[in-house]
Amino acid sequence: QVQLVESGGGWVQPGGSLRLSCAASGFSLGTYSIGWFRQAAGKEREGVSCFSNSGSSIYYPDSVKGRFTLSRDNVKNTVYLQMNSLKPEDTAVYYCAADPRQLARLCSRHDFSSWGQGTQVTVSS
Repeated sequence: QVQLVESGGGWVQPGGSLRLSCAASGFSLGTYSIGWFRQAAGKEREGVSCFSNSGSSIYYPDSVKGRFTLSRDNVKNTVYLQMNSLKPEDTAVYYCAADPRQLARLCSRHDFSSWGQGTQVTVSS
């Protein structure tokens, strides 16, 4: 069955770095559209990085561009989110997501059918 499992979250000081991992099973990430989303307390789930299987570039919103990097290892069937220069406003539960379809939008939660359980990232002094 399709399964995504995140890991790598935790507490970090502002300016620090974390790398989140998302291990996939039951399907090949190499043929899927993939994305990372986050949801802070009281806020909507928002995309922080998405890659469509129809595209050739990775989307990042301005809030994380230059600080976050999405990558994948097709051999390990794992997707990563490298987060650098972390800010308190990055505090959220982070989710990985996948979908076999082309993305209809740049990075919308509504376009993804498979989700991980989430991992907490807390950025504070």
